[in-house]
Amino acid sequence: MKTNELFAEASDAGWIETGPGTRRRVRLSLPEMMVVEFDFKAGGIGALHHHPHIQSSYVVRGAFDVTIDGQTRRLTAGGGYIVPPNLIHGVVALEDGLLVDVFTPRRDDFLPAVT
Repeated sequence: MKTNELFAEASDAGWIETGPGTRRRVRLSLPEMMVVEFDFKAGGIGALHHHPHIQSSYVVRGAFDVTIDGQTRRLTAGGGYIVPPNLIHGVVALEDGLLVDVFTPRRDDFLPAVT
């Protein structure tokens, strides 16, 4: 295992635009787990979706309406949630905010394509 797979330094690099007012970057990744930051501008939407991964999310800053399996809760900095596999979920940013998500196993679709 390489040391650079175990640590993430503070940086502004690596952001990928994912839609109007939203972007993400992978911070750490092993096959068994992945840590991803999601940055939202007020009004940004993480559209309803599902995936086979377990997801745990922590609200670093901002306020979000979070919907999981048809239930919506308003969460602010310090709050968090867990999404079991295959449940439909999404978020709406009520103000500028940042989520840190952990996926297990890793979301290979978030990794750069190898050509």
